[in-house]
Amino acid sequence: MTGPITAGVDGTDESLAALAWAAREAVRRDAALRVVHVWEFQPDAAPDVADRASQARWVREGVAGAVRAVAERHPALEVTTDVLEGPPADTLLEAARGAGMLVLGSRGHGPFVGFLLGSVGQQAITEAVCPVVAVRSGDKASDEVAGHEVVVGQQGEPEDSAAALGFAFETAAARGASVRAVRAWTLPPVFAYSPGSLRLLDEAGGLEPFERQALAAALAPWRERFPDVPVVEHVEMGSAAQVLLSVSGRAQLLVVGRRAHRTAIGARIGSVAHGMLHHADCPVAVVPPR
Repeated sequence: MTGPITAGVDGTDESLAALAWAAREAVRRDAALRVVHVWEFQPDAAPDVADRASQARWVREGVAGAVRAVAERHPALEVTTDVLEGPPADTLLEAARGAGMLVLGSRGHGPFVGFLLGSVGQQAITEAVCPVVAVRSGDKASDEVAGHEVVVGQQGEPEDSAAALGFAFETAAARGASVRAVRAWTLPPVFAYSPGSLRLLDEAGGLEPFERQALAAALAPWRERFPDVPVVEHVEMGSAAQVLLSVSGRAQLLVVGRRAHRTAIGARIGSVAHGMLHHADCPVAVVPPR
């Protein structure tokens, strides 16, 4: 990972938990931490902060307090702060260019209303060029303990999940954690198989052995690069979202790839990532393709 870890804050409990998570991760990775707050002028605000200068001062004071708390916990951590005025989603995305990852609270009630499930968070996750990590307000350092795994979803060909696998192994190595790589499979219609795939299935000895071989092939380069990271290969029949959620209770971080695309009604990030962001209790990292 190159670039600083960027944390988006808005004063909510969720964003403060995200900031604390980002600070711990920056310490583990020996990375710098950049704290970003995006705000828009509110002309109908309370009389004591009705003008732009008063609102800017109020925002800066709030961010400074959050940053002081982080600096006290991690005195050796390099921390920079940017308070930016502008459209929240576009400004946040621009600020995250060059970041190693962007860390956000899972739900915001200030400038980032509906942080993950609303337009701002969804746009950030869909368009960010770096991994985006979503952190819930209940997250705490004690959740990052031995025995809690970094769980990552793998699907398709090795290159399809390379970015997600790389992020998972890097994170596990920094934490001294194990990786649980999950590949879910279902029974497709017979006509979905080409003659070539049918031959590969026959050579593998059936569907489940074929899936296990596919997962092993995807993991091989990462096992070689990170030989000290313990790996559990998890192959299970079922939908990817259901299987990942079934093992998320043992995860300190859940990592999924992004299949972002746009439709006439807005951005979509893929059903698996969407399901994890809605339902997983642990932090969720959504990793764009390389």
